[in-house]
Amino acid sequence: MDFYKTLQNPSEPILFKEKHSKFYGYAFPVEDEESIRHHLDQLKKEHPGAVHYCYAWQLGTNTFRYRVNDDGEPAHTAGTPIYGQIQSFGLTNVLVVIVRFFGGIKLGVGGLITAYRTAAQMAIEQAEIVEKPITQKLEISFGYANLNKAMRIIKEKNLEIALQEMALDCKIVLLVRASQMEAARQAFESVFGIAVKDPD
Repeated sequence: MDFYKTLQNPSEPILFKEKHSKFYGYAFPVEDEESIRHHLDQLKKEHPGAVHYCYAWQLGTNTFRYRVNDDGEPAHTAGTPIYGQIQSFGLTNVLVVIVRFFGGIKLGVGGLITAYRTAAQMAIEQAEIVEKPITQKLEISFGYANLNKAMRIIKEKNLEIALQEMALDCKIVLLVRASQMEAARQAFESVFGIAVKDPD
């Protein structure tokens, strides 16, 4: 499989109520930890009166990185059930945040787990889930004499250009579907004067 599932756009906020506590749920597509921090900062500004901003995220397509945060709730009652929903929908490059306003009645461990899991599920279901191709980067460099040949291969193989530098020589970084990497590499290597490498 050279596809992964993620969200097309941020979800519309949802509200789940349990014993006067309010749980606002949000789901975002994210590419890196910087965008995760940005979304968390925005939600803290948006809901200054909330007591907990619990979340889970997962990044990556071949190898995964993830984090869960209970933000002061009892251990494993918030971040872990949120992450469980990310896994159950099979998503990556995603952040799910549940913002809680305490309603004065304690929910207990079981009640908290159910509330956070339900709010996370509702938030994800609000968003459009899409499949995107898993891509890897490939760098080619060559002199101007080979520009037309390189561009023809890029067009034939339907490759996406991520970065292009045209100075004394040409350097192009391409996004290549994982399943097409070997064929693309061979096509460029077959042209004398085109150097191929994995970008740093």
